Amino acid sequence: QVQLVESGGGSVQAGESLSLSCVYSGFTTKNICMGWFRQAPGQAPGQEREGIVSIGHNGVTRYADFVKGRFDISQDNSKNTLSLQILNLKPEDTGVYYCAAYTALVCVSWQPRERDFEYWGQGTQVIVSS
Repeated sequence: QVQLVESGGGSVQAGESLSLSCVYSGFTTKNICMGWFRQAPGQAPGQEREGIVSIGHNGVTRYADFVKGRFDISQDNSKNTLSLQILNLKPEDTGVYYCAAYTALVCVSWQPRERDFEYWGQGTQVIVSS
């Protein structure tokens, strides 16, 4: 049974940084494609979660256009841990952050989209105050 468990969220002031973690387990293959998403408060029903960044099992990363250098993904396969560092947090970064994954021989090359990911964590809340 695949499990993704996020941690590291919290309430911070604008300008501060956070590091989110996702411990994953239960995969029966190493061909895991992973990503980070977020959902802003009050998001319209049916609207997809916003993709931030994805990383393939070959280590290739794909960042969303809005990222502009403030987000950094890393992965430690020895610890089955995916991390997301967020620098210079802004109030508009407030939301629930999700770790997600799917398995494939080749990970998609476009910006991360919710519809491409099969497995999801429960999310970790990030609140940024101005």
